[in-house]
Amino acid sequence: MSTKTPRTRRTLATASAAALALVAVTACSSGGDGGGGGNGGGGGEEGRGDITVWYSNNEQEVAWAEQMIEAWNADNPDQQVEGQEIPAGASSEEVIGAAITAGNAPCLIYNTAPVAVPQFQKQGGLVSLSEFEDGDEYIEERSGETAAQYASEDGAYYQMPWKSNPVMLFYNKDMFEAAGLDAENPSLATYDDFLAASKEIVDKGIAPNAINPAPTSEFFQSWFDFYPMYAAETGGTQLVEDGASTFTSEDGYAVAELWKTMYDEGYSSREQYQGDSFADGQSAMATVGPWAIGVYDDVNWGAVPVPTSDGIAPSETYTFSDAKNIGLYTACENQATAWDLLKFSTSEEQDGQLLELTGQMPLRANLTETYPEFFEENPAYELFGDQASRTVEVPNVPNAVTVWQTFRDAYSEAVIFGEGDIQSSFEDAATEIDELVSE
Repeated sequence: MSTKTPRTRRTLATASAAALALVAVTACSSGGDGGGGGNGGGGGEEGRGDITVWYSNNEQEVAWAEQMIEAWNADNPDQQVEGQEIPAGASSEEVIGAAITAGNAPCLIYNTAPVAVPQFQKQGGLVSLSEFEDGDEYIEERSGETAAQYASEDGAYYQMPWKSNPVMLFYNKDMFEAAGLDAENPSLATYDDFLAASKEIVDKGIAPNAINPAPTSEFFQSWFDFYPMYAAETGGTQLVEDGASTFTSEDGYAVAELWKTMYDEGYSSREQYQGDSFADGQSAMATVGPWAIGVYDDVNWGAVPVPTSDGIAPSETYTFSDAKNIGLYTACENQATAWDLLKFSTSEEQDGQLLELTGQMPLRANLTETYPEFFEENPAYELFGDQASRTVEVPNVPNAVTVWQTFRDAYSEAVIFGEGDIQSSFEDAATEIDELVSE
């Protein structure tokens, strides 16, 4: 998904189209299960020459990409890069899937969603970066322990971990002060704290909602309500691990019960808000990453880690990564050039440019230590830089989009709309998900 538009503004039709498109292009694929098949041309892994890349239409990312390409082209006259924004479509995933099927994907796409990687890999659309002599070494040295979450089931990397937007709890300082809450050091560490603050905000009429995550059924919406708090509550557990669901647990039920209480008590709305409720003053809190700092220019905001049932130290709190990565696609004829460009564009210098121009966190080990001046000069980002070292990614499993849609359907029914029992709904979803990931 593009980072240009706030998540709360994404429509059901768009996400449904993306999910259906991913299923459709996988079904139409002749690529098999290998994921690193044909190269669509003569050069392949050893090929060098001109290449094309795609990047997001987000204004800041366009600026980053243009300066990166200009720097590369100045030093590589025989291996020129042509860049363009990802073509318009219902979603980036749909456009990329269609390009794989048509055999005309560019060499690199700087907006590859981790949830889509299993499908693109199944289509035979992605090159295994592990096939390059220094592939694994480069990825693991740059991203550290975080890299392991991006490996596929065969142990190879079909995506370069690139940038994350660790989700934290934004709050409106003016609204907290008006509600009689501490605006500088708010009590939001525990579920009881979170509920108590929500009650004050709504009961005193400070805002219609304490927090207003999208209550719609798109598969990705659980990444901004359930999943960050689940990651925190479990100390960094993914929704699926070792081929089995993990959320039918005391931790999973605790997170679900918290959100059910938010809806039952009227602290969060079951009705979709057409806009960004936090930016528009319709809610006092939001779960979102640092990409939104620019969006919230007019809000006097603060940020803290998402709460846990008993409260834990910020330095131990995990959250959802909301990452976007880089894929090298098999239609590329000059894959050696593409690999060199991929390394150049994720170098320490270019990661620093990404941080400066977009405020998004490069998936790089020791991030705050690598760019101390940036975080010193931009203290609003410091919390996010620290949080970036403790993130949980969507599981890299077969049928990933359908897995998340299955979970979202159960969550929507039992948690948001209170229809049925949470435990039985989650258990039924887990059974279905376990079958999906075993295919």
